[in-house]
Amino acid sequence: MSEHSRQEKIVILGAGPAGLTAGYEALRRGFKNVAIFERDAQVGGLAKTVRFKGHRFDIGGHRFFSKSPWVMAWWRSMLGKDFRPVERLSRIYYKGRFFHYPLEPFNALKMLGVWEAMLIVLSYLRARLAPIQPEDTFEAWMVNRFGWRLYKTFFKSYTEKVWGVSTKELSADWARQRIREFTLGMVIRQALTGSKQNGNGVITKTLTRSFHYPKLGPGMMWEKTVREIEHRGGLVATQTSAVALYHARATSLEIVLAREAKPVKADWVISTLPLPRLLELLVPAPPEPVRHALEALRYRDFLTVVLVVKRAHVFPDQWLYIHEPHVKVGRIQNYKNWSEAMVADKKITCLGMEYFVNQSDELWGAADKDLIALATTELARIGLVRPGEVEGGTVVRVLEAYPIYDRGYKTHVATIRQYLARAIPNLITIGRGGLHRYNNQDHSMLTARAAVAKIAGEDVDPWDVYDEDSYLESVS
Repeated sequence: MSEHSRQEKIVILGAGPAGLTAGYEALRRGFKNVAIFERDAQVGGLAKTVRFKGHRFDIGGHRFFSKSPWVMAWWRSMLGKDFRPVERLSRIYYKGRFFHYPLEPFNALKMLGVWEAMLIVLSYLRARLAPIQPEDTFEAWMVNRFGWRLYKTFFKSYTEKVWGVSTKELSADWARQRIREFTLGMVIRQALTGSKQNGNGVITKTLTRSFHYPKLGPGMMWEKTVREIEHRGGLVATQTSAVALYHARATSLEIVLAREAKPVKADWVISTLPLPRLLELLVPAPPEPVRHALEALRYRDFLTVVLVVKRAHVFPDQWLYIHEPHVKVGRIQNYKNWSEAMVADKKITCLGMEYFVNQSDELWGAADKDLIALATTELARIGLVRPGEVEGGTVVRVLEAYPIYDRGYKTHVATIRQYLARAIPNLITIGRGGLHRYNNQDHSMLTARAAVAKIAGEDVDPWDVYDEDSYLESVS
């Protein structure tokens, strides 16, 4: 990399894992002029740690696990002894019972009963003999690997609760990305042999029994990264949002920031914003076919109701998947079981009641006190605590948390990607929002590294940084 290239101005939009990794890596590689702008008051994006009355909580639960040695080394170097191993425990709550997750055949047999278990196995064998074709929806993909009966029992209602659409509308890409080569037969085989590998010898992330977690939550990682960026001369500005991005000149870009008198000029812009939000900034605006593609992209929003419970121990899991259709909550986090340091008082337990919503839903617009009352009622209905044990709570809402893999999303994303590559080659999109891909934070970090390498002149593309065997995730 030449001295000239090291002087190029890099502006990064968004200070989540992808944006902060890009900033740190750019400075580490010798770029001198790096600025990150974040519209929120706190860095970390979805991986921030929020504080409430001395307690800390996570937005969605962030396991630190990666098949990438580079990512694992990056995390360890950033936090050292505060990057701690955790033994995983997560279960499914269904019909008043707790099932191990990942599913364990013998546990499921005991909980469902011999007759139901036999029907599940027969349903699975039938699906293997006569698979659904074409296998282009989430439902078809899942039924072909688990059988209709097990799929309906454990996955259908929960998946529709998470995404707010029928599983027949979701693309099979969602399943392929997160649980590739994971079948009921594999679950049984791995339970009998103790192996965590799929047929290709790759460890299946769905079956990972341990992970790492920062002592004070995921935000600790990204707050430390900010300090390292600033130490190296970079800028991280919070509560600073972009309102326009001028791209008429081929050689440079100009970003207009709220409350700033002068536009910021940049040789390169790296964006982690959701694609529709990014393209709304563009001046001149994209052509009609691209705008149509943007309007077609859909997202699922997310809110967490944190309840402070006057009890030292509620349940041993880090999180529970709630498959009960008669409650709206989709998942419950127990932050104390991620790290004891997340609570200020050992006699207290903080639970995160997680709801998957759309902005148009009644829940999204409900008052915080009503959401806290609803979460308290549902927690009692499930039977985990008594209403009188909840002594308070708070609510955190997150827009555009999850890109939806509906059946047309891939075509729309391709249209947008082609336009950006042709019209604004010095604008690079990365991360979950920038690629419209349900990434874990380690994958978002790898897309950030690729973006910086591209600016440095290497023949790489963040869109191509994806290894399905290394980034498997649970169906949840």
